[in-house]
Amino acid sequence: MALLALSVVVVGASAGSLTWLLLGLAQTIPLIWRRHHPVAVYAAIAGASVVQALVIDTPIVSQLAYPVALYNLARHGSALAGAVGLLVGLAGSVVAAVDWSQTAYASYVRPDLTDYVPYAFTIGAIVIVAWALGTLSRVRDAYVQALVEQGERRVIEAEQRVLLAAGRERARIAREMHDVVAHGLSVIVVQADGGRYAAAKDPAIAARTLETVAETGRASLADMRRLLGLLRTGEESGRAPQPGLPDLSALIDLARETGARVTADLPGPDVQLPEAEALTVYRIVQESLTNVRKHAGTAAEVHVEVTVGSAVVVTITDTGRGAQAPTADGLGLVGMGERVAVHRGSLTAGPGHDGGWVVTARWTR
Repeated sequence: MALLALSVVVVGASAGSLTWLLLGLAQTIPLIWRRHHPVAVYAAIAGASVVQALVIDTPIVSQLAYPVALYNLARHGSALAGAVGLLVGLAGSVVAAVDWSQTAYASYVRPDLTDYVPYAFTIGAIVIVAWALGTLSRVRDAYVQALVEQGERRVIEAEQRVLLAAGRERARIAREMHDVVAHGLSVIVVQADGGRYAAAKDPAIAARTLETVAETGRASLADMRRLLGLLRTGEESGRAPQPGLPDLSALIDLARETGARVTADLPGPDVQLPEAEALTVYRIVQESLTNVRKHAGTAAEVHVEVTVGSAVVVTITDTGRGAQAPTADGLGLVGMGERVAVHRGSLTAGPGHDGGWVVTARWTR
């Protein structure tokens, strides 16, 4: 642009024409602001070119600023502005061809249509090339910007997926920790209370009670270590197998050892479930027995029934006073509902027909 303006000054000075110099500067100086104001710069240069066609009958070097302005308009302006600039340029190429041809041939022959065509075609080709290059650059810039935005969106979406997955994992671990701690501590509290009263009358019973407390504490600590191991990064968690259907018998036996009157209808040893579903069954039974100890009262009878077929149905019924306990429907039931929802199932919990409390979980395999 600076070289073009310098050429304008040199040519205008050598021609001795102030008009050439002024028109040349009017066509080149606006290029300074071409990128920030593409429409205004194009309009200024196009207007100067119109004035040139009226006052000068020959081309001047500063007219090279017009294709530059049109290219800039097509690249940095809108598609509509570029199209308008193209039409104006094509119309200007016809006007310039007629004006310059008449001037060139006026001294010896009257020009006809065949004399205008080469001028118009050449000037029009320059206009079209400038517009096409600017349009292609604008499209390319838009494509690159779209790729950059798409990449940024994918990074954000990947980060959101990681955060969501981490949140789901934290929620799952929180449910597991709640079940492990609540069950283990409830057993320990019941056994400790019983052992305290039994110690004064029968030291042997107190010893067996303390042994149960220790076993329950060790089992709970093992489960907690396994769950906390899931939170480690870059290390082997040493995770033990998750409890499932075969472990229900031991869970029922432990409940009986704490003094609960529990009966159970459990699947046979040949019945298999996926690990996630088997863990859900185990945790529902574990949480329900914990709630019975906390809310049903010491005289309650509990029946556990687990059916595995085309659907998995887990029902825990007690005859206690859980229906009247205001805290019976707490975090444990919320956690059970979330576990069942993972398998697209349903969970109901509420008073039974004959009193007590009934928890039923069901999902289709």
